[in-house]
Amino acid sequence: MALAICLGGLAVCAFVVLWLYGRELCRMARWLRYRDAASNERLTTEMPGPGFTTMARAVNDALDATAARQRQAAAEQRQFQRDLASLSHDVRTPLMGAKGYVSLAADEPDAARRAHYLQAAEARLGDMEGLLNSLFAYVQAVDAERELDLRPVAVLPVLADVLMGQYPAFEARGWEPQVRFENEAFTVEADPDALARICENLVGNALRHGTEAPAIIQRGRTITFANAVADEAEIDPARLFERFYRADPTRTGAGAGLGLAVVASLAEAMGATSAAEVQDRRFAIILTFPA
Repeated sequence: MALAICLGGLAVCAFVVLWLYGRELCRMARWLRYRDAASNERLTTEMPGPGFTTMARAVNDALDATAARQRQAAAEQRQFQRDLASLSHDVRTPLMGAKGYVSLAADEPDAARRAHYLQAAEARLGDMEGLLNSLFAYVQAVDAERELDLRPVAVLPVLADVLMGQYPAFEARGWEPQVRFENEAFTVEADPDALARICENLVGNALRHGTEAPAIIQRGRTITFANAVADEAEIDPARLFERFYRADPTRTGAGAGLGLAVVASLAEAMGATSAAEVQDRRFAIILTFPA
């Protein structure tokens, strides 16, 4: 008889415990289902023991992670909208300038001045074409589905071709770039076209923003593109590889601020790293390739 009473008591206790566990699980489920997504409210438990406490902590951690991702996505969306506005301004400015010069040329009876206006309009259209080419290059560089043709590539011949293509620009400035490779056969695992694009962007960046001929130096697994700048205070090394970032706060210079973003994306895709340094009015981009 006593045994039967004990067993009955245990059964009742087990039933009560299971009922309490079920009720608590249902309460937690209702809280998750109807919780305000914008709320910072935390899931709590009314049951003793580590099980429900651990589960509540895990749920709160997951909610925190989701909220952090949502904040990051919202921040990226706001930044993207600002970037689009900046790009729109950069494209609109040369376009409106070109339209203005074409209008002036249409009303100009003097042949020489008309030719001058048309030449100015052509220059503005060239600026706009450069901006759109930079945007296209950036889109290609960050395309996650793009497959690079990685193979051993000697860097110096690629760089030499890029410098030769920029020879008129260097000659116009009276500059002679300094190229120093401790190993002229230095070879990296790279996509030839992507490596050429990196060199083109870095050489072009030196031509646009440098105050003297750049120095391109290879040591070990690194290549450094360095040049003097007029005002290092205008350059934020931490932001140089951001898309649409430009040191010129007025955005009056040429370029869309995508060149170094392309460099960073292509370098990463090939397993290399890119870093920026500014010191003593010297600006440098350092590429480090894996062994």
